[in-house]
Amino acid sequence: MSLFTLAHISDPHLGPLPDPKLLQLFSKRILGYLNWHRNRSKIMGANYLEQLVADMKAQAPDHIAVTGDLVNIALPLEITGARAWLEEIGEPTNVSVVPGNHDAYVPGAFRKARMAWWPYMCGDQATEEPDLSAKSGATFPYVRKRGDIALIGVTTGRASAPWFATGRVGSAQSKRLRTILEELGRERLFRIVMLHHPPFKHATRWHKRLSDASRVRAVVKRAGAELILHGHTHIDSFEEIDGPHGPIPVVGVPSATSAPGGKSRPARYNLFTIEKGNEGWSCRMEEHGFVVPHEPVSLLEQRDISIPVAR
Repeated sequence: MSLFTLAHISDPHLGPLPDPKLLQLFSKRILGYLNWHRNRSKIMGANYLEQLVADMKAQAPDHIAVTGDLVNIALPLEITGARAWLEEIGEPTNVSVVPGNHDAYVPGAFRKARMAWWPYMCGDQATEEPDLSAKSGATFPYVRKRGDIALIGVTTGRASAPWFATGRVGSAQSKRLRTILEELGRERLFRIVMLHHPPFKHATRWHKRLSDASRVRAVVKRAGAELILHGHTHIDSFEEIDGPHGPIPVVGVPSATSAPGGKSRPARYNLFTIEKGNEGWSCRMEEHGFVVPHEPVSLLEQRDISIPVAR
């Protein structure tokens, strides 16, 4: 097999925030609206996202994974604007998206996002338009096969109560995920699971957690995967969870719009180079991003990732 390169970017929280109608703020959105103007808009300055995406595209990855939180308070104009941004970074066949909690900020938002982003958020065998009679979560996990690589998109995005940013996979989706991972494992594919909330223990504060993370870990421990990608935490992280043949790497990345020089980790993207050899899989990870203001994107770190091999 030839090399396969995958870029991972997350949590762009695209701005600026459109002016909402008054009725649109009679919900949890009022909290997000205030947070944007008090905090988030200051963190996401200049054109760092544009620079990051330009550098990422210059690497000519075979595929791009976007693990959620494209928007802030899920206004209709935000959702349509995010579709335009996705079209700028790549064709739907080359870009895979999973939703985050901000994309499902209030009831009904996830449904609108699914309709707008459908070509980027569906499997290889999906119809051109989503089935509006089906629940939004029923189309997940979706699967995209690219040679010996399988990308599995899982949704954790659900509307939550004010001051909460929790996620949930759910029993039905977890069962489908197990079946999918087992089938792809029998095909000897490199399985990349994409989800917004991290599934490892103590990943976030209680009010921001993946509420059924233990269920996800149980599925992966039984069915296996080669790599898990997430967003949500806005930090660069490398953790592991148990798999049937050894520990499975779980990798997070900072927000793609986080300006350097502040309290949050500066914007980054990760680039994975995957190859199948006689002894199993090799996977090399590069971290690209900013360090200080007014400096270009640079290569920050490289590491070889150990991938468990089925015996």
